[in-house]
Amino acid sequence: MLKKAKDAAKSPRNIMSVLTVAVLALIIYLTRDSLLQAWDLLGQANLGLLALLVPLQILVYFAGGEMIFSYLRRRKLIGHISWFEQTRIALELNLVNHVFPSGGVSGISYTTWRLHKLGVSSAKSTFAQMIRYVAGFVSLMIMIVIAVLVLAIDGGVNRYIVSSSFALVLVVFALVAALFYMFSSDSRMNNAARSITRLVNRLVLITTLGRKRNFADFQSVKNFFVEMQRDFDELMADKRLLIRPLIWGAFYATIDVLMFMVTFWALGASVDPAILLVGYGVAGLVSLVAFTPGGAGVYELIMIFFLKMAGVEAQVAIAGILLTRTILLAGTIIFGYIFYQHALFKYGKKSGPKI
Repeated sequence: MLKKAKDAAKSPRNIMSVLTVAVLALIIYLTRDSLLQAWDLLGQANLGLLALLVPLQILVYFAGGEMIFSYLRRRKLIGHISWFEQTRIALELNLVNHVFPSGGVSGISYTTWRLHKLGVSSAKSTFAQMIRYVAGFVSLMIMIVIAVLVLAIDGGVNRYIVSSSFALVLVVFALVAALFYMFSSDSRMNNAARSITRLVNRLVLITTLGRKRNFADFQSVKNFFVEMQRDFDELMADKRLLIRPLIWGAFYATIDVLMFMVTFWALGASVDPAILLVGYGVAGLVSLVAFTPGGAGVYELIMIFFLKMAGVEAQVAIAGILLTRTILLAGTIIFGYIFYQHALFKYGKKSGPKI
């Protein structure tokens, strides 16, 4: 009996479950004031309109899944997968990124583990997710440029909005260019593999207090990078592989912004979608590197800042952003956690995901 208890305590699946519950409890505790404010705001809102957030959020997660799976299907790297399954994987990915803020690395790691159970190699899964992020941000940048042009025509643009948009576009395209630069050279990929191996081994050595050495094997990491580079070469040979992820990326951003608009309508307010789009883009990029779960606090402040710059009353901006984020976060936590736990118990009998 004691042995079983010890084995259970050491199980990666159980460790991940307990750790996730602990972090979720912390998120709820830290956002308790926002949750109470959102609850009060519900009494002022049109609940019929707010109910539209449920199907819209499902559409967002479906689009997030399609950004990955449309590429995998086109490459014939995965067999049939239901719309429900790909939507729930995208939801689980989002939950993991909320719970374990790491610039998207935790979500990629988790989804790689999930896709491995569906027969997709770790390298191909990771590359597909890189395409998801690249396609998502590139399509969003194109939309933001159009939004700024629309604001300029309407006379609703100021230097802060223009400079923020320009900086955002510049950062995203610099990151994309850096990825292309690295993948286009064997020596650079080899150096990247060596550097990552050293970094991982150093971190593991520190976190295990010197008990584990040489956790990552350079040859294995190098093979992983070589396989991703082959995928990159195939992408360069057939750039049409990017078309569907780009389209779904634009759809994803459109529905995401629409959810904020619906909440403002439910509160009896109207906000320029172009301003929302610019704020959404900047907040999304900054929250990726924020160390708060899901970018909580950082995301809301940036969105509210942009709305106030556009002339929206502070009280209205705070109410709309706070209520939208709280409802969407609640949906992500409740349903994402249910699906996440189901995946851990279904696939994680021997080993859990490496977050």
